[in-house]
Amino acid sequence: MKTCLIVIDVQESFRHRPFFTAQDLPAYLAAQNALIEGCAAAQLPIVRVFHSDGPEQPDNPFAQASGQVRPLEGLAPFAAAATFTKSRHSALVGTGLDVWLTRQGIQRLIVSGIRTEQCCETTTRHASDLGWTVDFVTDATLTWDMVQPDGQPLPAADIKARTATVLAGRFATLCTVAQALQRAQAAA
Repeated sequence: MKTCLIVIDVQESFRHRPFFTAQDLPAYLAAQNALIEGCAAAQLPIVRVFHSDGPEQPDNPFAQASGQVRPLEGLAPFAAAATFTKSRHSALVGTGLDVWLTRQGIQRLIVSGIRTEQCCETTTRHASDLGWTVDFVTDATLTWDMVQPDGQPLPAADIKARTATVLAGRFATLCTVAQALQRAQAAA
């Protein structure tokens, strides 16, 4: 079973959002970089996905004109097998990624990136519904605290736990970095 790592929205844009904190960034980057390096060593294709939307002006960090739609500082460099830019939550909507994956014979996806509960979870659900086997590496995803509709705080750790709970066994297999790499090599 041919496997591909997808690195979703790991871009400088997020540093320019009011919710950004660097608190969980070192642990996330360590996991994300280990996953990238392990996939590169195993010669698995690695796909980079950027997010770009909103007004195309320099003060919008998700606009190409901002210069922030580029790899997040601290992300391990890698030679992307393909790069896609999306404007929706799922990396499979309007990008051509689905066509590329099919043409490459990819059957299993390893999902990683930013934000856990948004683009990573949405892409995972979408990919599963389209028939791909998905390994979701929670440690190699990043999100931030949010505020619930009732005004109560919702810590990032709780968001990640909720995402893991709703994906596990339904849309994805939850994996550590080591488990995802081991599963990819076993399937090769």
